[in-house]
Amino acid sequence: QVQLVESGGGLVQAGGSLRLSCAASSRTGTRYHMGWFRQAPGKEREFVTAITWSGSTTDYADSVKGRFTISRDNTKITVTLQMNSLKPEDTAVYYCGINSVWARLRGGVSQYWGQGTQVTVSS
Repeated sequence: QVQLVESGGGLVQAGGSLRLSCAASSRTGTRYHMGWFRQAPGKEREFVTAITWSGSTTDYADSVKGRFTISRDNTKITVTLQMNSLKPEDTAVYYCGINSVWARLRGGVSQYWGQGTQVTVSS
């Protein structure tokens, strides 16, 4: 069992920045690929970005490329999402997810989910 705890959400104006963090409760978290997903009101949860367990490979949704950066620290078992140039359409609850299979994580399947953190971008 791995617990994921997100932090760092909040309210920001368009063009601003936020930094989200997700901490895993167990060192087994270092063996998982980790990612961020988001769910806006009335919409399905969607993939935002992911990083392999080694940190060597990352992937981003087209909508966030060039604005968001994912990174991880396996000594602290955390994954961080730096979000710059935020837009109102980035408003959503952001979830941290993990999976030992990269393709499944990219497909939106997480073996564990965090509780989510709200990001609101005002225009």
